[in-house]
Amino acid sequence: MQRRLAYGVMTLGTVSILLNVAGPKILGRATDTVFAGVVGRQMEPGLTRAQAVENLREHGQGTLANIAQTTDFSPGVGIDFRFVGAVLLVALVVYAISGLCWIMQGRLVTTLIQRMACQLRSAVEVKLSRLPLSYFDRQPRGEILSRTTNDIDNVVQSLQQTMTQITNSLLLIVGVLAMMFWISPLLALITLVTLPVVILAAAWVRRLARPQFAEQWNTTGHLHAHVEEMYTGHSLVKAFGREAQSAEAFAEHNKLLLRSGFRAQFISGIMGPMMAFIGNLNYVAVAVVGGLRVASGGLSIGDVQAFIQYSRQFGGPLTQVASLFSIVQSGIASAERVFQLLDAPEQSADPVDVPVRWSKLRGRVEFESVTFRYEPERPLIEDLSLSVEPGRTVAIVGPTGAGKTTLVNLLLRFYELTSGKILLDGVDIATLARDDLRARIGMVLQDTWLFGGTIAENIGYGSEGSTREQIEDAARAAHADRFIRTLPNGYDTVIDDEGAGVSSGEKQLITIARAFLSDPVILVLDEATSSVDTRTEVLIQRAMKRLSHGRTSFVIAHRLSTIRDADSILVMEGGAIVEQGAHADLVIAGGPYARLHEAQFAQAVALD
Repeated sequence: MQRRLAYGVMTLGTVSILLNVAGPKILGRATDTVFAGVVGRQMEPGLTRAQAVENLREHGQGTLANIAQTTDFSPGVGIDFRFVGAVLLVALVVYAISGLCWIMQGRLVTTLIQRMACQLRSAVEVKLSRLPLSYFDRQPRGEILSRTTNDIDNVVQSLQQTMTQITNSLLLIVGVLAMMFWISPLLALITLVTLPVVILAAAWVRRLARPQFAEQWNTTGHLHAHVEEMYTGHSLVKAFGREAQSAEAFAEHNKLLLRSGFRAQFISGIMGPMMAFIGNLNYVAVAVVGGLRVASGGLSIGDVQAFIQYSRQFGGPLTQVASLFSIVQSGIASAERVFQLLDAPEQSADPVDVPVRWSKLRGRVEFESVTFRYEPERPLIEDLSLSVEPGRTVAIVGPTGAGKTTLVNLLLRFYELTSGKILLDGVDIATLARDDLRARIGMVLQDTWLFGGTIAENIGYGSEGSTREQIEDAARAAHADRFIRTLPNGYDTVIDDEGAGVSSGEKQLITIARAFLSDPVILVLDEATSSVDTRTEVLIQRAMKRLSHGRTSFVIAHRLSTIRDADSILVMEGGAIVEQGAHADLVIAGGPYARLHEAQFAQAVALD
């Protein structure tokens, strides 16, 4: 479809330019007719053209004789206003059709560009869903938002403002050159003398301006990243009184953007005056030489008039392209940033033919010699092996950075293993489609995340097509029903992605209810009770015990009181399992777990 639109744009543009180029030649014909009438009226009737010209020479009017020689006049006959009117009518029709084609071309260009923009946004959206989490770990969120919004908008606006003008300008240059050579090859060559100067000047300005535009949009991305970061953490900024430092950082980014933007616009702005100056020099040369050619009888006045119009038309597209230079360079810089995102390495593709479709998944999980590194030179998990039987609850504890969350991220295939494999009911999860795998795993993160919408919609996100009754049952199981019903509109209360109107603990209850509703085979709880009070924690533990019955559960916790009843506790240090067993056995063993337990108990006593 886009190809047909592009062909339509080129066809309409070509027709419009051809008619527009024919206009000056037609008007030149009208000028010649008027001049012929003026000259013929001064001649004696009955003479031939040759006799009339010879009489002028005999009377010492050689220049006028040369001019008259190139004119189709009739001695004694004045201006043929009927013919002049017909010529002007033809010119009017030609320009009207040209303008209509231009309008139709503009509509097609707008349609084409907007469809291209729609496809580009869709491609970026699909690309974002295919990028690994490691990409988002390295990129500031504001930078990604800037590429997917500001840069795409700038590309679209640049195309909208320049596509028609540049296309028509190139066609106009070709058409005008053809007409100029038709009228006078000499004057056409004089006009072309300035073309190499224009090309060299454009190349020089382009080389200077392009890095500045790239810097401008990179700085824009950094500025947006800073604003997004400060807005997201505005409570923390205010709590620590860092408003002044935040403002200074913003001012620095803003100053860099001002500097790069000024350089980019100033350098590219040189093109306009430069093209105007070269065009004026060309105009003077054409006028002088053209006048001499008319005086010598080499050209008619109408041809010179038409050529001067063509000369201005030839310089016009060059000046127009020059004026659009900054927009083009800005669009190119933004396009490069968008295509950098589109060219980023994607996560490995899902297998085309999934070998296993479970009728009923039991939930046995095995880690076989698993090795994983975020960075090749920095070891994290090395040669880890673990086997979890179906329906067992496994708690994972250890110091920060030990690899606890990484372990479950690998189970969900948020990251790919460096080596080894993870088996689910004896099947390597690397051979499964990610959606198929994750549909069987429910996860409650330490950092809660809600979407803009009602509370019922947020809970229902855990299972597509769930009924209101199922949503409320899940909320009751997570002990969220009571506080939800105290809200002004209950389950229909609208919240934003920041969860305004509900506390951190209540947001966590909503996310736990979401996990209840998904009814997973494997349950992953990453500090799921870290944001709730002690009483709610006890209630959630009871609910989790019911939810985890018959399900394989992984519980990541720092508060050891929440994992006393786990079937097995894994103690991780430096990416390895250093201790494993039940709570009571590990306390008696006096190892790392016992030291963690004693440290928390001693802290609790000290606080009392």
